[in-house]
Amino acid sequence: MTTSLEVAANAVMALSIVLAGRNNVHSWWLGVIGCSMFAVLFYSSRLYADVALQIFFIVTCLIGWRRWAGGGGNGGGALPISKARPLLVGSMALAGLAATAAYGVMLQAWTDAYAPFIDSAVLMFSIIAQLLLMGRRLQTWPFWLLVNTVSIPLYASRGLYLTAALYAAYWLNALASWLFWRRQMRGLEATAQLNA
Repeated sequence: MTTSLEVAANAVMALSIVLAGRNNVHSWWLGVIGCSMFAVLFYSSRLYADVALQIFFIVTCLIGWRRWAGGGGNGGGALPISKARPLLVGSMALAGLAATAAYGVMLQAWTDAYAPFIDSAVLMFSIIAQLLLMGRRLQTWPFWLLVNTVSIPLYASRGLYLTAALYAAYWLNALASWLFWRRQMRGLEATAQLNA
């Protein structure tokens, strides 16, 4: 059953996610509000890994807000979009798989968590995607596509149909954002070459 909390959390997060995809710094403070609401919602649905994820998101939204606005602490203006090295991305993916397995075992053994391994995968790969997003790395979007693909059936299975439907929309947004960021990054590279 859809609650007013679920509706409000999804409305705020939808705006935050669209703004992130459009490379807009206001995505971050909206994320703090939306993640706080989702933490309460997921706790009531016994999705404890997702509660932990929302707490992580709140902290990283505050850090990301500061980094995007201040150039990552280098004092050179807004942080530009860039690519992470393939070795780093591959290492993060392997670490995500290992952490998913370990946390899933813990949730299964010590809690009444629903779908502990799937819930853990959402947690671990969202962390990776968020870290890449904080650094304005282009590879954030394929990770968000993965997270959204796993999240849709998970939330639907708990009766969170509005959240599942919005994650389907987030999947489309992640794909569009990936293309948008790639165009922006190429445009910046072309401008830099002309000015060199």
